[in-house]
Amino acid sequence: MTPIKNNPTGMPKPFKLGKSKSIFKSVRSVQIGVKLFAIFALATLPAFAARKPKEPRVRENVEWLWQYTPDQTHPDGRENALAEDLRFFPMLQQYLTAPQHFWGQPIAGRWRSLANTALDHLTVPDKVITDQNRYISITGCTVHFCPARGLLWVDLNGSHHLVVFAAIDWTKQGAPTTDPDAEYNLWVFSNDPLASDKAQPASGAPSAASSTATADLHLPPALTHAIGRWTAEPLAGSHIVQRITHAFIVDPDGTEHEVPPSALGVKPIMHTVPTGNGPAPDTNTKPGADDSTPILRPRN
Repeated sequence: MTPIKNNPTGMPKPFKLGKSKSIFKSVRSVQIGVKLFAIFALATLPAFAARKPKEPRVRENVEWLWQYTPDQTHPDGRENALAEDLRFFPMLQQYLTAPQHFWGQPIAGRWRSLANTALDHLTVPDKVITDQNRYISITGCTVHFCPARGLLWVDLNGSHHLVVFAAIDWTKQGAPTTDPDAEYNLWVFSNDPLASDKAQPASGAPSAASSTATADLHLPPALTHAIGRWTAEPLAGSHIVQRITHAFIVDPDGTEHEVPPSALGVKPIMHTVPTGNGPAPDTNTKPGADDSTPILRPRN
């Protein structure tokens, strides 16, 4: 057996207890550190788990609508081509998300989506009108029943756009739609609330209707002007202007507010009393000459 260097006796050196203690202390320190880290991780885990990731902001782009507005060749715009644009329905789905229950019948407890409802009311094309080189009004009606009319109003300015859908719905009570005395409801939906926080339903239920004062409304004048012009137009092929007796504004969460139709720009319908001197003229309200929309230059 080869002797150990610097050990003349050839015997192995005795194991020193001091070094063993320092090793045990190091291991013990590591164990304590691991336990403390585990306790900290478990304590902070619920906070991290409760924190929801931020939803990606959807980019808003509605400028492409401008290509369908009036020009020299199409003084009423190109609503038919607009409805066929592949971007149109996804735009409706993006902005019109409130629940509705005035159109159609629920299937398996679910009503037709507002985006589909708006598309239904714009299927038969009417006009694409522009105002102030900023606002677009798209009008139409449903297939086989044009008294059910729709208006899509869009504010093109800014990075966040106000999009409003309005629909005229026959009450199905009393006179038929061929009678000037037939009554209609006006429904107005938007992607932003048009009523202030003070205008809350008395019951607190999201679907309950409440009577809202005009002072509690946030209605752009350009919107009420467009609604007034649209509702004053007679039904296609007749001189009948629809009598809107009730109007409702629906918040994005589905809260309904009943408002006076005049608050939305609806003009009263005046009838002339016959005098016996020949047939009385039809004096249902019609758009004034100043409501005509000029042909605007293309937006840059």
